[in-house]
Amino acid sequence: MIVKAAAPGLQVPKEDSPRAYITDAEAVDVPRSAYYLRIVGDGDLVEVDEAASVKTNAKKGAE
Repeated sequence: MIVKAAAPGLQVPKEDSPRAYITDAEAVDVPRSAYYLRIVGDGDLVEVDEAASVKTNAKKGAE
């Protein structure tokens, strides 16, 4: 699994649920499938540091 978030301003459909989206608001774990690797190559998904992701999510919960 790799931790990814959508590039700023984008919504990326999930592989197994195309009506659910990965956004830039929250990082998610995605498998290393051809679908996600292609989207990463296109620049629509960007890698997120897990520690930074946890800090970001903790901040959002505090607001």
